[in-house]
Amino acid sequence: MNGKPNARKSPAARPHGGQGQLRIIGGEWRSRRFAFPEGPGLRPTPDRVRETLFNWLAPYVPGARVLDPFAGSGALFLEALSRGASQGLALDLNRDAVAALRGHLDTLKCSSGQVQLQDALAYLEKQPATPCDLVFLDPPFHQDLLQNACRLLEERGWLAADAWIYTESESLPSSLGLPGNWRLHREKQAGNVHYALWQRQPA
Repeated sequence: MNGKPNARKSPAARPHGGQGQLRIIGGEWRSRRFAFPEGPGLRPTPDRVRETLFNWLAPYVPGARVLDPFAGSGALFLEALSRGASQGLALDLNRDAVAALRGHLDTLKCSSGQVQLQDALAYLEKQPATPCDLVFLDPPFHQDLLQNACRLLEERGWLAADAWIYTESESLPSSLGLPGNWRLHREKQAGNVHYALWQRQPA
């Protein structure tokens, strides 16, 4: 998740000498482990949540174009690339997290993933859009980042016609007021975090 304050930290992000640890669950790089820098708001999606999410997404990840605007540790981004996503773009404002994620891609000899030091909302608003098949949205809570990111994704042409969008939020998915042409496909709760998978319907 993006390196900003006010995000809750999951047990998976406990420090190991000033660093957190993540494990890739499935795909080409299954069981590979990577460190990421400890910092406010860096809380990778827990293994059990990622496993559930990628079970939901199993038919749709191979060949997908992936966007992760609040990448943080890169756990979701790396998982998608491991499972066959064809290309991906990750954004984050935490310099150390961006550097670490770039290093992980180098270690894996992965050229299909790009990582940029960028503010997600500014990037989505100003950059030319490439429609994506799969988007991960797990920003820091209580900053209105999720709703604004969803609006920009829809308005600026970042989504393929039948794109899948994953969200993590502090509120029930049905209360978020996301674009009306997004259909709620699955939802669950882990502690205080609500996570959901949506599919875009043509407007």
